[in-house]
Amino acid sequence: MQPFLKLIVLVHALLSLAVALIAVVGLLFFLSVSGVQLPSLSKGEQEATALEVELSVVKALVDPASLWHAPDFALIDQEPNSEDLHYGKELVVNTAEYLGPKGKVLAMSNGMNCQNCHLKAGTVPFGNNYGAVAATYPKFRARSGTEEDIQKRINDCFERSLNGKALERNSKEMKAMVAYINWVGKDVPKGEIPAGSGIYEVPLLDRAADPAKGKIVYENQCASCHQAGGKGMAKADGSGYVYPPLWGEASYNHGAGLYRITRFAGYVKANMPLGATFESPILSDEDAWDVAAYVNSMERPKKDLSKDWPDISKKPMDHPFGPFSDEFTEEQHKFGPFKPIKAAKSSSK
Repeated sequence: MQPFLKLIVLVHALLSLAVALIAVVGLLFFLSVSGVQLPSLSKGEQEATALEVELSVVKALVDPASLWHAPDFALIDQEPNSEDLHYGKELVVNTAEYLGPKGKVLAMSNGMNCQNCHLKAGTVPFGNNYGAVAATYPKFRARSGTEEDIQKRINDCFERSLNGKALERNSKEMKAMVAYINWVGKDVPKGEIPAGSGIYEVPLLDRAADPAKGKIVYENQCASCHQAGGKGMAKADGSGYVYPPLWGEASYNHGAGLYRITRFAGYVKANMPLGATFESPILSDEDAWDVAAYVNSMERPKKDLSKDWPDISKKPMDHPFGPFSDEFTEEQHKFGPFKPIKAAKSSSK
């Protein structure tokens, strides 16, 4: 009896499909004999539609499956030093609350948070994350000409990106931040740099980055959050920022990593404006370069850089302060074009 019922169901489904097909064919025949014209696209409209479809399918900057991912923070309570880890993450996320101008622990930085540059507490692929830190520190850094540990690297950020003072190495806050940063990269083998760590490298342009063009990009894509004057959007209680300042006295100084245009361009390409990710970027490569040029052409705090890059041949191509070991100008080292600088550096090795 069961096979017979199945046969009836199958026949009913086939009959329904046949009726639907007959109805469609009948409708098309009626429209054709009645002179009704179905809408059609011209060649130009077809090309425009195809372009819209192409533009709507934004490809990821890299294959997401190949990238490092941070440990699950939900498991942090299983760690023996979970209290330090929680506090360390809190300091990264809400640095200003504890260590900003009105900090409840110390007043030692400009009101920005570490998370403003290290997205989601340093866990986002190409969001300037901490994935490679535990695996690669201590290490020699050409900027200082010395071997640096994580404590030194953290204080570099306080003194440059946060335009503040160094944190005591043995303080509770330093110990917590080191513990958290180490935990984020705990699964990366020693000496390895995982894919997706740090900042995305935007392909070099054949021209110099243009601050004038970047101003237009900024006004259209950035000013709604960071404000027309680059001053950011402050919290109502003055304890920090909803969106950080990108220039002016409350922003990072000219010794910060993001003052290098390649770093800023890579950061915004993969993460900005709000809603962009490396999987779905919004800015074109040219827009990323140009807005980086614009932001980093604006006034900001200064820092004594006289001890940076003791071996000037090790300066990165976009370090904008001489002297240099090549013949290119400070202007070109700041805005490019960088391909000639890179080629000259390669040929001198």
